[in-house]
Amino acid sequence: MASLKSVSSWSEEVDVVICGYGCAGASAAIEAYDTDPSARLLIIEKAPQEYAGGNCRVSGQSLLISKNKTALKDYQRAMSTANPIPEDILEDWADRMVNLEPWIQKIARDADAEFLRGTGFTERDAVLEFPEMGAREAVAYTSTILPIPSGVWLALQANVEKRGVPVWFDAPLVDLIQDPDTLEVFGVWVEKDGVRQAIRARKAVILSVGGYEADPEMQKNYYGLSDVCPLGTPYNTGDGVRILQKAGAEMWHLRNQGQSGGIWPGIKRPDDETSFLRNFLLPAFSWIDVDRTGRRFYGETNELQLTHYKHRKHGRWVDVPLHTAHPVHMIFDETTRRAGKLVLDVMTWSAVVKKYPWSEDNSDEVASGLIRKADSIEALAGLIGLSPEILSAEVSAYNAACEAGEDAEQGRNPETLMPIAQGPFYAVQLTPAIVCTGGGARRDMDGRVYDHKGSAIPRLFEAGELGSIFSDLYQNGSYLTEAMITGRGAARAALATVPVKTAAE
Repeated sequence: MASLKSVSSWSEEVDVVICGYGCAGASAAIEAYDTDPSARLLIIEKAPQEYAGGNCRVSGQSLLISKNKTALKDYQRAMSTANPIPEDILEDWADRMVNLEPWIQKIARDADAEFLRGTGFTERDAVLEFPEMGAREAVAYTSTILPIPSGVWLALQANVEKRGVPVWFDAPLVDLIQDPDTLEVFGVWVEKDGVRQAIRARKAVILSVGGYEADPEMQKNYYGLSDVCPLGTPYNTGDGVRILQKAGAEMWHLRNQGQSGGIWPGIKRPDDETSFLRNFLLPAFSWIDVDRTGRRFYGETNELQLTHYKHRKHGRWVDVPLHTAHPVHMIFDETTRRAGKLVLDVMTWSAVVKKYPWSEDNSDEVASGLIRKADSIEALAGLIGLSPEILSAEVSAYNAACEAGEDAEQGRNPETLMPIAQGPFYAVQLTPAIVCTGGGARRDMDGRVYDHKGSAIPRLFEAGELGSIFSDLYQNGSYLTEAMITGRGAARAALATVPVKTAAE
């Protein structure tokens, strides 16, 4: 932290500083303005203007709508048995969730956008991740705001702009300005135009700067993951976690039982910061994934996107071990190569924001060497550093399962058992890809940040994925809606705070 002694003069004085301009930050700004239009607000955002929006901009845009508070609580409690969410927080969260739908619909209307019942990707009315835990009763339906991609973010952004809330872009948060004894927060240090500036927050500071998924060292040291890559914004590099630790906050959910958002099969070009997501809607199935030994290790074509790449092992839902099996290769034939793009055009920073090209039939990627090509499986194995004998035997065993109509080894959906038979043959390395991280400071649903003794740190609030309440499994559409309700709650609580007075005042 930085003390008041570090400040010789304030560059700016506002009522509330909102740090981070994604779903939570935008929701906080909208709620703060609507609560008190006379309040002086400022959003500071680390990314340049063209790259603002955080993970919200490139997520699946799913919004969980629930009509049954008791069922929703029971469902989330069942998903959190490995690390239970406190009952008072669960109660408050569920209450706000069942009352959120009208606000989302208003956000869409005010942005001249369409609120859609459904995901926007498929004909499904609702994504039910864990029905045996109560998903069917808890989830009324899945919703979104069009267009796909980025409709939710575009609607939030339009609402912030409509209200005229100022935003500083290219302005990363450097530190909080605090009393080292009481931990009371008075403002923030921000770097803007290469200069550090002190901004006074008369009422409060709201941190909504996202997680640490784009920081490789934090992934290793906080989660034990190596060689992983973000699917979302490359600007989430753990700034909030570091600052909250310095601020004296009690941390939680830094290391859940599994990655709540999942570890997905990505495809990363060598020089990119972020990863594409392998196309889970690919219409051809003549492919398998193999681990570092050249062997299959899970049911690849089962609809794992519906459980955020969790599968059931030993009676529990756990991450598909793409990270421990790494390096993983997708092995496929000419039929799959011609069937369509191996990657999705949505749901990733690479596709949506950077708009990196990918050829329709994957031929450009073959030509570039990203996808390796050979006339035989044995020759292909040599190109990717695997044993020709082992890989050939694995493909033969898989093809035999296709002929038998049953995958006894990995339990793959029989409808997707298509042999790898049409040469030439191909391989592409998969990157374990991360949606987000949820660790941060312990908080309540109004975003109050708590210290190691269980007391709220004065004038400090937190919202969104940073410090998320989710402690293990996650239901589709919960992260964005949690960002909305915590952003709104933090805004109301921040504005209700009595303004701080300096000694001179």
